Amino acid sequence: DRQTLLAVLQFLRRSNLRESEEILLREARLLGDDLGAAALSPAGTGLLGVPGGDADSAGGEALLSRVTAAAAIAIGGSAATAASSSPGVTAVAAVPPGKGGARAGAAGSLGPGGPLHCIFASSFRLSYKLLLYANAFAVGGGVVVEDQPDVSAVLSAYNQQGDPTLYEEYYSGLKHFIECSLDCHRAELSQLFYPLFVHMYLELVYNQHESEAKSFFERFHGDQECYYQDDLRVLSSLTKKEHMKGNETMLDFRTSKFVLRISRDSYQLLKRHLQEKQNNQIWNIVQEHLYIDIFDGMPRSKQQIDAMVGSLAGEAKREANKAKVFFGLLKEPEFDVPLDDEDEEGENEEGKPKKKKPKKDSVGSKSKKQDPNAPPQNRIPLPELKDSDKLDKVMNMKEAARRVRLGPECLPSICFYTFLNAYQGLTAVDITDDSSMIVGGFADSTVRVWSVTPKKLRSVKTAADLSLIDKESDDVLERIMDEKTASELKILYGHSGPVYGTSFSPDRNYLLSCSEDGTVRLWSLQTFTCLVGYKGHNYPVWDTQFSPYGYYFVSGGHDRVARLWATDHYQPLRIFAGHLADVTCTRFHPNSNYVATGSADRTIRLWDVLNGNCVRIFTGHKGPIHSLAFSPNGRFLATGATDGRVLLWDIGHGLMVGELKGHTDTIYALRFSRDGEILASGSMDNTVRLWDAVKAFEDLETDDFTTATGHINLPENSQDLLLGTYMTKSTPVVHLHFTRRNLLLAAGAYSSQ
Repeated sequence: DRQTLLAVLQFLRRSNLRESEEILLREARLLGDDLGAAALSPAGTGLLGVPGGDADSAGGEALLSRVTAAAAIAIGGSAATAASSSPGVTAVAAVPPGKGGARAGAAGSLGPGGPLHCIFASSFRLSYKLLLYANAFAVGGGVVVEDQPDVSAVLSAYNQQGDPTLYEEYYSGLKHFIECSLDCHRAELSQLFYPLFVHMYLELVYNQHESEAKSFFERFHGDQECYYQDDLRVLSSLTKKEHMKGNETMLDFRTSKFVLRISRDSYQLLKRHLQEKQNNQIWNIVQEHLYIDIFDGMPRSKQQIDAMVGSLAGEAKREANKAKVFFGLLKEPEFDVPLDDEDEEGENEEGKPKKKKPKKDSVGSKSKKQDPNAPPQNRIPLPELKDSDKLDKVMNMKEAARRVRLGPECLPSICFYTFLNAYQGLTAVDITDDSSMIVGGFADSTVRVWSVTPKKLRSVKTAADLSLIDKESDDVLERIMDEKTASELKILYGHSGPVYGTSFSPDRNYLLSCSEDGTVRLWSLQTFTCLVGYKGHNYPVWDTQFSPYGYYFVSGGHDRVARLWATDHYQPLRIFAGHLADVTCTRFHPNSNYVATGSADRTIRLWDVLNGNCVRIFTGHKGPIHSLAFSPNGRFLATGATDGRVLLWDIGHGLMVGELKGHTDTIYALRFSRDGEILASGSMDNTVRLWDAVKAFEDLETDDFTTATGHINLPENSQDLLLGTYMTKSTPVVHLHFTRRNLLLAAGAYSSQ
């Protein structure tokens, strides 16, 4: 912000770093305007050339002195550490996907709202570090640099301000005020309890008032909402200042502002109360650590608020979901399809198949017009269609012509693949788009591929044998396969830890697997050997998935970031940074222009593959997210979590539009039928449930007011939408897949407990 920038500019001026000063002005696009002029005015005039006068000047000078104090440390410290701790830092690679250049450069906006790009000119390094530090001040989040206690002390946001013995009084006073306020304001203001409780507790611990902190925690932790219990358990273990250094939960809370969405009336009421009581301690925390997103209009009800809260950092700011998203499907490539004699009368209008091959429409089911919500065809480079791909499309279209049209009156048959005696510990499953192969990832670090059809799995012959084959013969693809290697099961060795995610490529030539060992491996299904190990994550990788068009894939892990890769690049093309905890699951949008990630911070984010920006943040789940599924038409997203709820989201408007309750345990699998009429969910509660997706998405209230304020009214209609519940004897459901003809395949490992 302006004040921060001025302080840094003044510091550079006093240190005679004229070149850095000009680079910073140019980068912040301030050369020539009033702020630039003020900053470049003679040193004696201070900061007074700026509209805002003495107050700005005083604030700037105060900040300048803090920046100057930090400078000595900053020069030796690490900008990268500062950047990683700085709020809102997103790093994206500057290489467009598929356009050469394997190394990921870091570009984009660093620091909260600062248009500061990474310039690694040696003269600019110092001011770059300083701006990061000053930015951390400006947003009130202290930067924590591990192993440098002096830095964390200098840059701490928790400087003691009030009398520690009065903290309980402050908090209970506010609690009493909120509980006695009008019903319409009470629900909104109650959102303050949790973030204030955490920050007041941390402030006491940081300033070494351990007994007061313990008493404060014991008195008020029971008042917090049940979905914060896990966070409070971590918090209760932080009882000394030393514990706070390097603690992840601690870092999240200090470096990201907790977001509350409150109506203007409720906010004014709160502000008036705190000013009358002169309760500076709470007011300081509200201003330093909370981001209050104020909207005009009626306050929200308890039910409306409960639907949206629960994530690690509060709700998403409304701005976060304003960007335009191209959620439509890409236009089909034109080629002739030999039609069977079968009658196409029963052809389905919405006939878009599911996930892995979202490009194909059913034969003759739709005109070839461009979807108005689709991205431009060449927005991201996609691989060319090979002849084998075209053949596969033709097969797919023929299958689609025979597809069963599902609905409340016509539910799918379910075929369950149970892994018996899976003492190696089944941790991941995937099924090919044509339902011919199934793969299991296991805790003993193996990947096992089975053929589901009578056709056995065969490897390609050795090079010596291949040279003897007549390359012009019609059945050359059959001749290159070695019959001696035919078997129903192939075991792939290479990982050195449990395999947590697997994904077949759309053309069935490759298989991805990701593991606790921090790597993603690409296997050939022609030779059943490992082709590449992609190293980028430093910690376990929880999930990986191929793009619906092949070539690109995404991975997410314990390091809190998702990475976009191309099969022919060693380095990631994009790094999607923003989640505050592990990225637990990943999914490509059917048009391959977006990636959805679910996280243990209880949020779902949608990322733009083209530029690495986060274009949607969805909050509402009360536990880590473990499953994601896009509807075949690309408009909606379904998410499942440890809270046993399936939430439905409208991607275009950025709104929650439905909640499906029924499961009693974590939901690990979600899948829409090929035409999007039925949503299947599979859970650790040993059930598969089928939901009426058409009914769930009809008559949606997505007017401008709802979009602007988040006044969502979720119908309590889970029971009306539930079409069937199917129990297994003792098998948690870890994967679901609709075949091209809408038969539902489910998979899981039998557990004897």
